[in-house]
Amino acid sequence: MSRRNLRASRLIAVAVFAALLSTSGLTHAAVVTLPDPAVDVNAASVKGTQTAVLAGGCFWCTEAVFEQLAGVHKVVAGFAGGDAASAHYEVVSAGKTNHTESIQISFDPAKISYGQLLKVFFSVAHDPTQLNRQGPDYGRQYRSAIFYKDAEQKRVAQAYLKQLEEAKVFHKPIVTEVVELKAFYPAEEYHQQFVRRHPNHPYVVVNALPKLDKLKKQYPELLKKSK
Repeated sequence: MSRRNLRASRLIAVAVFAALLSTSGLTHAAVVTLPDPAVDVNAASVKGTQTAVLAGGCFWCTEAVFEQLAGVHKVVAGFAGGDAASAHYEVVSAGKTNHTESIQISFDPAKISYGQLLKVFFSVAHDPTQLNRQGPDYGRQYRSAIFYKDAEQKRVAQAYLKQLEEAKVFHKPIVTEVVELKAFYPAEEYHQQFVRRHPNHPYVVVNALPKLDKLKKQYPELLKKSK
């Protein structure tokens, strides 16, 4: 899909999704209160910058959310789950690869933990009960997934999923996959920091900005301080 077609298709998706929201009474602003992870990575056991790879729908939106967090150094939009040959937007968006739109988060574990990232992921960044879709976007390339890089991340992710399921904080089953990270492939440059560079894009206004507002209201203590 070309960049022009990308924008056209997402504009159509925005229009349809906005209409559904207006008739159903659903909004992005619904607050989900989650418990802190009972199991987390011990900050003393890791040194230096760490990375986390998460998938929760359109990477424009998830990237924008995690960029706001104190302790996060960098967020890269990209793909995970498939191979290098198919790690290109036109191919992935066709829905015929194993890739899902993902983000790679580089963070300081002394300032924000892996478990805290997961809490934001489940409560603000996306809806983990939507199977192979997120908002107006449909297909396995938009599935919910946690790609763990080591046994410790796997342990924390699985424990938090179990904790959330037992707490019954969502009205529907959580469909998030927990899978081993084989490789992360950065997306094309025009996808990087898309929300920051295009804050008035219709897709951004409808889908990303409400999540940023929700983040600021729900977790002000986790945000980077304004310079």
